[in-house]
Amino acid sequence: MAKKEVACACSEEASEEELLARVDDIIAEYRDKPGALIPVLQMTQAIFGYLPESALKRISLGLNKSYSEVAGVVGFYSFFSTVPRGKHMIRVCLGTACYVRGGKQVLDALKQKLQIDVGGTTPDRMFSLEVARCFGACGLAPAIMVDNDVHQRVKPTKVQNVLSQYIESEKQAAKEKAATARKAR
Repeated sequence: MAKKEVACACSEEASEEELLARVDDIIAEYRDKPGALIPVLQMTQAIFGYLPESALKRISLGLNKSYSEVAGVVGFYSFFSTVPRGKHMIRVCLGTACYVRGGKQVLDALKQKLQIDVGGTTPDRMFSLEVARCFGACGLAPAIMVDNDVHQRVKPTKVQNVLSQYIESEKQAAKEKAATARKAR
């Protein structure tokens, strides 16, 4: 019996039109539901990783809302982004306790190490940098969050250690993916 080759398209990126087609499906599902805009924006951002103008226009037309209303909602809520984000989101707490205990210096160290400013993304799209007001870890300030992981009592001199955890994790995942691809051949 001949062995049938099956190609995995897992690593192939979808075209913008394919991604917009997915958005169209979401719009069709939510079109007549009250309060549809925010869930449609959330799902669209999950598809693209951010909210490109083409998707915002599609949502505006599909939900019969003005572009300014859609863009206004995106601009109002900090969890929406119109620029590509890194794989790992770093948020530095600048609430009172974290600020007083060195949060600003931690932010400056991250900006220097990553070579980006607040709101920016590293060229390799590994990290994006944002500020936040409070993670509820005031007693262990200063704190930063990387994705959903809270790092407490962070010192500027230890920023590289935190970043290295995620860089190493990505390298390990890439090795495992390569090994799996080799086995599949």
